[in-house]
Amino acid sequence: MLLSEKTKNVLQKINDFLERMIPITTPLSIALGFFLPNIFIHLRPFVILLFGVMTFSGALKLKAAELGNVVRSPFPIFLFFIATHVLMPLAALALPSLFFANSDIVAGFVLLFAGPTAVSSFIWITVFKGDKALCLTLILLDTLLAPLVVPGTVSILMGTKITMDMTGIAISLLFMVVVPTIIGVALNETSKGKIPAVVCPAVDPFAKICLMLVIAANASPLASSIRFADPIIWKIGLICITLLVLGFMLAKLIGVIGKIGEEKSISLIISGGLRNNSAVMTIAVTFFPEAAVLPTLMSLIFQQIIAAIIGKLLFRRQV
Repeated sequence: MLLSEKTKNVLQKINDFLERMIPITTPLSIALGFFLPNIFIHLRPFVILLFGVMTFSGALKLKAAELGNVVRSPFPIFLFFIATHVLMPLAALALPSLFFANSDIVAGFVLLFAGPTAVSSFIWITVFKGDKALCLTLILLDTLLAPLVVPGTVSILMGTKITMDMTGIAISLLFMVVVPTIIGVALNETSKGKIPAVVCPAVDPFAKICLMLVIAANASPLASSIRFADPIIWKIGLICITLLVLGFMLAKLIGVIGKIGEEKSISLIISGGLRNNSAVMTIAVTFFPEAAVLPTLMSLIFQQIIAAIIGKLLFRRQV
């Protein structure tokens, strides 16, 4: 059944509002999971499905032609992977190791910064007028490679210091991000954009609600054991903020060195700085010790706020 134009306009306004509120709804979702754990814990079996809806929503806007155009000039993609999947995981190992003797906490930081770029990158790229095609390509490639990159990076950097189910992690990422991405892109291509035009007005705001539910569901198992009055929580938070800011600044530096132009540089900075921490937290809660979840939990609180501040400071002329 086709939606009326009036209904589409209402849904679009709801979606725009939810997008603007991401810096607020993300920590709010954590609070819901902590204060109402008996409710949101029941969503844990459905987290992969809910996350798949989020990924599918973003993938419906991806086109293979856009990917092809960007891949023909792959230098910005190369810079992105150097900054995001080589330098930042090394920094995420080195800096926390100076402050924490607990290898699980260090592994949590490595896991966070081994994760794929956030689908929400595209929202910020649109706001700050970056190269949309490059951003979508980075999201697609990083998402498709996540089942290999995430467990591989943690395994290489942490070695025998932590035990993890690499196969389980890869399979979870496969169903959370890879399969929905392939389906979304395929539907967009085969219908020549007709299916996204029909379903996106309803799917997009629902995906934002799914994001809140995923965060609340992942936070709920931690409610009984994590105490925010514990100084170590905020020590982790401080290190997390430092690494998040470093991620944005490192991507900017790499872009300046590579001389890739203003629009591509904006996409590189945002995509390089943001992590799909909802996916990472799902992996951390499912496959890692409790302490390894803490860096991603703190990232969920601060990441979108930092992205907004970084964007205002660096891209003032574009806004």
